[in-house]
Amino acid sequence: MSDRALIEGFRGLVVDLDGVVYRGPHPVPHAADALGAAVADGLQVMYATNNAGRPADAVAQHLHELGVRTDPEHVVTSAQAGAALLARQVEPGSTVLAVGGPGVATALRQVGLTPVSPQDRIDDPAVAGRVAAVLQGYGTELSWSDLKETAYAVAAGAVWMATNVDLTIPTDRGIAPGNGSAVQAVVNAVGRDPQVAGKPHPPLYLMCAERAGGDVTSMLAIGDRLDTDIEGANAAGMQSLHVLTGVDGLVALAGADEQLRPTYLGLDLRALREPYVAARVEVAAEQVTARCGDTQATVSGSGDEASLAVDDGAVVERARAAVAAVWAARDHGRVGIPLSSSLTAVLDALDPR
Repeated sequence: MSDRALIEGFRGLVVDLDGVVYRGPHPVPHAADALGAAVADGLQVMYATNNAGRPADAVAQHLHELGVRTDPEHVVTSAQAGAALLARQVEPGSTVLAVGGPGVATALRQVGLTPVSPQDRIDDPAVAGRVAAVLQGYGTELSWSDLKETAYAVAAGAVWMATNVDLTIPTDRGIAPGNGSAVQAVVNAVGRDPQVAGKPHPPLYLMCAERAGGDVTSMLAIGDRLDTDIEGANAAGMQSLHVLTGVDGLVALAGADEQLRPTYLGLDLRALREPYVAARVEVAAEQVTARCGDTQATVSGSGDEASLAVDDGAVVERARAAVAAVWAARDHGRVGIPLSSSLTAVLDALDPR
């Protein structure tokens, strides 16, 4: 076991927000203290969000209210990543249809483009003819008319950039349709897909690394959702820490394909300052064993008959051992997807969420 904290060796962090720093209006326990300590240690802490609706300064203000000290320069939204990509593809000052919340238009202005909303007489041919691109992001006031204007502009040849394609978004009342659902409605109308800036695509992560003054290998991505945060980090070539404070728990982790698997697993952001104990795997003829600290997890049998047994020990070590054992069993063809009910029952019982 190394005495080095997990965070040592990294220049900075790329931190997801909902599920890592807060859950809706409520802060995630220990997050503010852990992130403050990282800043005090000299790390560049960047906050990356797929939610394009809010400008970076509004996100920074929200973080301040939760006890996280940062500034807008350390917040990167998918709208900013999308606007930066569009700025490389159209002429400076070009008119861009801004679809979504206020963060979309703000991001376009920041890169020298001219946003126009679907309500700004976009049905006027003189206006529509100047639209060089569309940046489509999440907005709570998004209307059917907005989607129609997006489809018309794309069909007329405008460059089409989606900030992200998350099909759902968590709210304080439950799960609501996300930007990806609105994007899909336009796809159905125009018959093609947009470019995408947000997670799990690399541009958002690359922009964070650039602002932090480092390359992707010097940054650690932190997230709670495999198909956005972790897949995006892997696509960008960035190591990642998955924390069990949000969307995806141990069943999802154990069932994840390789491109969705994090480098590290922690209970919460306190893992950053703790020495990291990784699981060691052994594959034998009859079973697969993973040892993490004083804990051992064993997958015996195969297929629907496979079983998982986990020794007593520290919660995080049991979680790491169990996930590592199932991954190895999957990779060696001992178990398939979906995981059997006997495996998921043990993983659910181990999940600390």
